[in-house]
Amino acid sequence: MAFPNLVPTSRSFESGDYPVKTFRAQSGAETRILYGDKRTNMKLSLTYSNITDANAALFLIHFDSETNGTFSTFALAANTRLGWTEHKKYLGAGDSGNRYRYENAPQQVQVRPGVSTVTVNLIGVLT
Repeated sequence: MAFPNLVPTSRSFESGDYPVKTFRAQSGAETRILYGDKRTNMKLSLTYSNITDANAALFLIHFDSETNGTFSTFALAANTRLGWTEHKKYLGAGDSGNRYRYENAPQQVQVRPGVSTVTVNLIGVLT
């Protein structure tokens, strides 16, 4: 099963940074080395408000059965980017793209019987 193909009601995105190593001499002089041309450690938080419990369960099934929790990576579903036209190109960190893994388990809050809000926190992983 792929990542659920639902449109999130809100998103939060941290663009990460390029891999840099900083060396400081005792005098305070600084040398920085750039180790890549792609951003790493991107964070994406998706909230799905007022969805059915059946749809909320899709995230838990994906987390448990498909990715072994935070271990495996996966591609985002197409609908994850809908409604976010200017920023969707930055979710991929470059031409090679990237995949995501869970930062932690999906968080589910029951709003009323049969309706829940789910928050999913993801970390971008270069492939």
